Amino acid sequence: MKIIITNTSDLPIYQKIKDQIKQAILQGELAEGEMLPSIRALANDLHVSVLTTRRVYDELEAEGFITTKAGKGSFVAKENVELLMESKRRMVESKLTEAWEAARMLGIQKSELYAMMDLLFEEEEE
Repeated sequence: MKIIITNTSDLPIYQKIKDQIKQAILQGELAEGEMLPSIRALANDLHVSVLTTRRVYDELEAEGFITTKAGKGSFVAKENVELLMESKRRMVESKLTEAWEAARMLGIQKSELYAMMDLLFEEEEE
């Protein structure tokens, strides 16, 4: 698992780490049952506070993406298809919201945005 922390966004560091781990799980880069680095090892690798990585793991566990077994470590949770689909939908929804806000700010009408989306879909089908 490769995590890259950049200064290109205003997101907190823990959020950047969490998003990358979540994305790796959703894309299948991290398999069900796969052991994650310990909180301390991840903190050392990323040169961040142990508290930061603990927060990441706590939130991922609360969201159902990982499970932690005392004395054994943290593991990718068993695949919950409904949870994964909902998370994917939220990610797309977030990106669409950003696109819509940018379009409005630039004076692009809804019909024009729809036309852009149709064009993207047509290109994908080719």
